[in-house]
Amino acid sequence: MQPKERVPQISMGVVRHSRLRPASHAFSYGVFTLLLPLRALGDAGIGSRLCSRNRFNLMSFHDRDHGDGRTPLLTWIARLLADEGIDDADGEIWLQTFPRVLGYVFNPVSFWFCHRSDGALRAVVCEVNNTFGERHCYLLDTGGTMAWGRLLDARKVFHVSPFCAVEGSYRFRFMRATRGAGEAGTERIVARIDYHDNQGPLLLTSVSGVLHPLSDASAARAFLRHPMMTLGVIARIHWQALQLFVKRVPFFSKPIPPTRTVSR
Repeated sequence: MQPKERVPQISMGVVRHSRLRPASHAFSYGVFTLLLPLRALGDAGIGSRLCSRNRFNLMSFHDRDHGDGRTPLLTWIARLLADEGIDDADGEIWLQTFPRVLGYVFNPVSFWFCHRSDGALRAVVCEVNNTFGERHCYLLDTGGTMAWGRLLDARKVFHVSPFCAVEGSYRFRFMRATRGAGEAGTERIVARIDYHDNQGPLLLTSVSGVLHPLSDASAARAFLRHPMMTLGVIARIHWQALQLFVKRVPFFSKPIPPTRTVSR
């Protein structure tokens, strides 16, 4: 399933996170994300006077915040897919990500939804950043059939949190559904990421939201609801880390990063 029109979207939703052991710990907070059709956009802007592309605004999307930071985004994702043996993701490429808000952003994870020309979801690239300035991409090959709602997994190879060892695997599930009929229907998108270490389930995480066309009005609503959202992302990461430290959750030193920047 893709949006009815290939226009930029904004998702108003919630991030939820729950740690199961050795000490239970859970939180949730409101967020908004952009969902951008990269092929339809080309080099154009993203359709709102309050949300710009590659220049400062109330909120903005900068190409250099993704991929390798230098190569045009469509060239970069096409090369990545081809290098991993995927040559039929010739449909729309939707990128879901936090925008910059007043010039600042930290994206713990962004999702590249890569479709075939018939609309089937061919692959998802999960672009993960840590607070050390490093980036790694997990490529999830769907095979192009029954992708939405299907369980996809990847072995963990990238250090994100000092309270989790680099072991085990991630289990991903991406869902989209429309409630209601006709133009009154609302579309919801959900990304679930569950982390299993060698003892079983450890972290349960989700990002969910209701999609709206990106416009001056929807951008203004998002900003007024969460005016310091992206600064809050990095602040909350450190606040939650402090709470885990107080709860005496074991600490793992940062290992040498993987030599490859992409893994399955």
